[in-house]
Amino acid sequence: MVFSSLTFLFFFFPLTLILCFARKSIRWRNGVLLAASLVFYAWGEPVWVLAMVGSSAVNFFCAKKIVHTRDKAGRKKWMILGVATSAALLFAFKYAAFFINTFLALVGAKARVSPLELPIGISFYTFQVITYTVDVYRRKTRAQKYFSRLLLYVSCFPQLIAGPIVQYSDIAAQIGRRETTPDGFSQGMQRFVVGLGKKVIFANICGAALTSMPLANGGAALSVGGAWYAAFLYTLQIYFDFSGYSDMAIGIGRILGFSYKENFLYPYASRSVREFWRRWHISLGSFFRDYVYIPLGGNRRGLRRTVFNTLVVWMLTGLWHGANWTFVVWGLFYGALLTLDLLFLKKVIERLPAALNWAITMTLVIVGWVIFYYPSLGQAMTHIGAMFGVGASGLMDAASLRVVKTYSLFPLIAFIASLPVATLFRKYAPALALTGRRLEVCRVAWLSLCLLLSVLFLVGQSYNPFIYFQF
Repeated sequence: MVFSSLTFLFFFFPLTLILCFARKSIRWRNGVLLAASLVFYAWGEPVWVLAMVGSSAVNFFCAKKIVHTRDKAGRKKWMILGVATSAALLFAFKYAAFFINTFLALVGAKARVSPLELPIGISFYTFQVITYTVDVYRRKTRAQKYFSRLLLYVSCFPQLIAGPIVQYSDIAAQIGRRETTPDGFSQGMQRFVVGLGKKVIFANICGAALTSMPLANGGAALSVGGAWYAAFLYTLQIYFDFSGYSDMAIGIGRILGFSYKENFLYPYASRSVREFWRRWHISLGSFFRDYVYIPLGGNRRGLRRTVFNTLVVWMLTGLWHGANWTFVVWGLFYGALLTLDLLFLKKVIERLPAALNWAITMTLVIVGWVIFYYPSLGQAMTHIGAMFGVGASGLMDAASLRVVKTYSLFPLIAFIASLPVATLFRKYAPALALTGRRLEVCRVAWLSLCLLLSVLFLVGQSYNPFIYFQF
């Protein structure tokens, strides 16, 4: 089940809210939410619920043993067991076939192993349960007394499938005691509608346009304009797709009394690659910082170790997104850029005009998304080459031009919407005499239009995937 579906909007979500708010008891609300979350996950993949429950159960047991083990070595063993079990489960489903096939290719064998069916959201809930066990080991948080509450944290449907990655210590207190208010309900619902509009209106239309574009699939050579336009469409699609889901998750969480941290802060307004990664998928960056980069030594052991740690983290960041060499290269692409930034680029960037820094950053980000998009490095390199005139068929091909004419100014409008225009509107609203009741009327009208258009688009669209479901 997905948030941007009529089943969720008009059946599952309203029914869950009615049952949750039927009683004020936290035990009742937790019970309803846990049951709803398991149904939500099992809607499409009933068997793989067992993997999530099993991973949670092992870590619940290991955390209990950590608390009751006095010596540090023993506590560490239980922590490693919990983390290793969840990581092994993720490895088996997501990476085992990839590494086996890579080895077989290296030794010249023709045989190949088929990958297992990937449980939806396994990368997200695995990281979440790991934060629980590690935080208990670090004594950053207390072990949960009740397995049902830990399972609720792991399986809570707003952030189960595609994040944000919620660290246990951030919401531990909210599981047993949280406040739901009319203001929180209103704010959460508004955030949900904004996210729904991002996904259904912007991401889906950009995705549909992209499917009509000539791509590097072994056919005719790409034109320069067509290659850039396709890359630009995917840049928009992946942002609105993922940030839209995050907005919906944060909004639903707020309605239910949970406070999830922001996951996107207008990343396409960044003026450096480092700033971009402070704004994009913030929860993933926080996880790798807190549970990989800092434990490796961070930047405390000299320049060489800092560079090594940076490259390791970014290689893992790429692999987290998928078992494919394109993801590894994509991760190392950013690892290399951030290393160069650390060594000398930061000083160069500081001397350049802000607009030029932004243009350079966006160019690098778009190139990065091309690598991310394709299943093979050859296709990605062909596309990137065409963007810069290498092997291109010309400035613009007829097929691409038809798509440009069909969608007209929509991609430009979408790109403007990805920038902090809402912040600017709030800043200059008083100068436009939009204050008090007028401003409220504008806000309600805009949200109502966004919801209406989203529902109409859902009724008429057949293209409605979530990109991050595959991770």
